[in-house]
Amino acid sequence: MQPILVAVAHGSRDPRALPAVQALLERVRELRPRLEVRLGHIELNRPLLTDTLRRTDGPAVLVPLLLGRGYHVKRDLPAAAARHPDARVAAPLGPHPLLVEALRERLLEAGWTPGAASDGGGAVVLAAAGSRDPDAAADTRRTAALLSERLGGAAVVPAYASGAGPTVPEAVRALAARGHHRVAVASYFTAPGRFAVQSAAAATGPAAAPLGDHPALARLVLQRYDEAAALRRTPLELATA
Repeated sequence: MQPILVAVAHGSRDPRALPAVQALLERVRELRPRLEVRLGHIELNRPLLTDTLRRTDGPAVLVPLLLGRGYHVKRDLPAAAARHPDARVAAPLGPHPLLVEALRERLLEAGWTPGAASDGGGAVVLAAAGSRDPDAAADTRRTAALLSERLGGAAVVPAYASGAGPTVPEAVRALAARGHHRVAVASYFTAPGRFAVQSAAAATGPAAAPLGDHPALARLVLQRYDEAAALRRTPLELATA
């Protein structure tokens, strides 16, 4: 039986968050029409993950719509999967080149211009939610490095809305002190929310939209699903697939 894909979103009080996640999952369904895709939230929005899993019979793969390792990925999701007869947790979405491609395109949509460093622009703050977990910070730093490469060597500094430093305003000020007077903010968030709004407000240049239903994000959700689903298959099944 093909496992059900259970996409796990964090949840947000921002009314735009749920439609953004639903739009992303519609893209996933368009890419894989025969795959059953369901949604569960860790908190704040319905359906909650616990309710989704209670209504899910048979094998399931929980795909975190989260962008790095942290408490939810390491603790909450494995605990939820352990209460289901046949469920496993996929890797978080980041770091990954597909995320970097989506970040780049969101920046371009917002008006970021390649090669603008000569006039005090071109630098980017990668604004993430933040976590006290050192692995989460390492994942964000890795994404910032990959984004810098993808942007042709532009300065990309990771910063955080909570739980870690530097904050987004601090990172913008630090780049300004280095001569970057129009600092863009890349929104390293899956959906709109308070942190994304606060981070965008600190930009002195373009402020990119959250990743949302970007096609690269939908492809990445399926890639993480496939990776986790393959692990539960026997060597004979893998050899004959």
